[in-house]
Amino acid sequence: MTTYKGACFCGTVTLECTGAPSRMGYCHCRSCRSWSAGPVNGFTIWAPDQVKITGGAEHLGTFAKTPRSERQWCKLCGGHVMTVHPAGPYIDVYAATIPDLPFVPSMHVHYAETVLPMKDGLPKFSAGGGSALVAEG
Repeated sequence: MTTYKGACFCGTVTLECTGAPSRMGYCHCRSCRSWSAGPVNGFTIWAPDQVKITGGAEHLGTFAKTPRSERQWCKLCGGHVMTVHPAGPYIDVYAATIPDLPFVPSMHVHYAETVLPMKDGLPKFSAGGGSALVAEG
């Protein structure tokens, strides 16, 4: 089984993701845009038992704007690491956190909130995956 290694911006918080993510794509919701300081956020979705913090766990901070998402970052550098979704349960390890994982997106979520229209032929869901599709145009 393949293991991908990742880290925060300064390298203090390290993690491993084992196997393959269940989904990869782009999130366009306002919360992800604000958190990532970008117009879109690349996500990779993993089962909790596939993700392991391997170093610097004591420097991992958590912020929960809502009970649905526990966003985690390194308290030393501020680098974003992942978001735990307890109700899933699943973990979104930000695509940029695991640079050796070949990022092959399969969808856009929360596309109704987009500020960066993308014409790439991927399905665009108005809210989460499985919601109504939005036209690409």
